[in-house]
Amino acid sequence: MLLLATVFWGLSFPLIKTILFLHGQLVPEAGSWFSAIYTVAPRFLLGMLVLVALKPRAWRGLTRGEIKQGVVIGLFAAAGMLFQNDALQFTAASTSAFLTQFYAIMIPIYLAVRARRNPGAVVWTSCALVLGGVAILGNFDWRELRLGRGEWETLLSSVFFMGQILWLEKKEFAANRAFELTLVMFAAQALGFAVLAGATAPDVATLILPWTSPAWLVCTGVLTVVCTLGAYGIMNAWQPKITATEAGLIYCVEPVFGSVMALFLPALFSVWAGINYPNETATWTLLVGGGLITAANILIQLKPPAKG
Repeated sequence: MLLLATVFWGLSFPLIKTILFLHGQLVPEAGSWFSAIYTVAPRFLLGMLVLVALKPRAWRGLTRGEIKQGVVIGLFAAAGMLFQNDALQFTAASTSAFLTQFYAIMIPIYLAVRARRNPGAVVWTSCALVLGGVAILGNFDWRELRLGRGEWETLLSSVFFMGQILWLEKKEFAANRAFELTLVMFAAQALGFAVLAGATAPDVATLILPWTSPAWLVCTGVLTVVCTLGAYGIMNAWQPKITATEAGLIYCVEPVFGSVMALFLPALFSVWAGINYPNETATWTLLVGGGLITAANILIQLKPPAKG
């Protein structure tokens, strides 16, 4: 089931990039932050409304644990997607997909630090592989020692996604119901992004105009049904049944699906939506950089568990 969720998330990378291109045509004066926010806000508002329609009385039976966990993972996910979506305006969808997986390395390191033990040679080797992959994917400038804005923001988003995964694993929330948890999570994100959208929009017309575009409506609808309701519904229901590190291994497949889709979907979306979003190509930086990150993630997840 989590593997299916990665397919849905893989689709979200070229889909979100398409919506960002549409924003450039529909509301060019709005700025990158509004464009990123308004790519996320509708999907969670619509997702929340669908869940309410499916189970109108769900609000009444919410437990304190479901509210607490839902709000916290909603805030983590919201921050992660805010930076990730803004980053997509400055880097390729396939690069973003691979760099997002940085949390697969950070999770076991965090757990080792919390337990006050040396994570071991395998973890340090994996870190070296990831750093090499990040440098290649981000076209790291060794003379100026910097990554681009898109790459830095994607790495920052991965920190917040790590928080989301760890909070979803907490044993104190084991009794929480997936549907109710997802409803609270969507509500927290919808409220937060609605406030941010209102604060960053140049005027009221900017908030309305995208809803008049058939292409924007279809892309947002698919993003809502498949990549939001489908993917997060699966994640919240099935990830708690395994450990965070096991989930991290499965989520490593997401950039593979995202990169494959970015090889052919952009041209199809461009013809249909009337934008100029060319297909990405399997460059050596993508293959080598993405390969290093994927190898590091698999290596760190397959290492034998620590004794005691």
